[in-house]
Amino acid sequence: MSEVTLPGATRQLAAHAADADMPLPAAPSAGAPSPGPLMLLPAAEGGVELVAKFFRALGDPARLRLLEYLLDGEHTVTECTDRVGLSQGRVSAHLACLAGCGYVQVRRSGRFAYYQVADPRVADLVVLARSLAADNAAALSDCVRIDPR
Repeated sequence: MSEVTLPGATRQLAAHAADADMPLPAAPSAGAPSPGPLMLLPAAEGGVELVAKFFRALGDPARLRLLEYLLDGEHTVTECTDRVGLSQGRVSAHLACLAGCGYVQVRRSGRFAYYQVADPRVADLVVLARSLAADNAAALSDCVRIDPR
């Protein structure tokens, strides 16, 4: 893969893209016209929709709280229910969504199901999202286009 010179946060995204084996365009040679904006989203048919679906799975506050709770290790549905303060049925439905989308995995032992984060990069995603939300709190609070639920 050719090395690409990228500013700040985009360099971090490029590192994640490299980890995910996603090709990035090579930097233009001196005097060559710029190839256009850096494309980090998949170019394949339906790729952007898949990434949007990935983020929609995180669009519920209860699922975010569950993910954050599961970052420190395995927990049962009962423990998750106690933590987020929702009914067992609602927590199970949220965990099923997170499991179905690949964010968490389940291990069954007897009559208990133990959930844990499936990929350690989820922690990076949650921390980055929290940081970005904090940095943009005023704009997010004023945003009328996204339903706050």
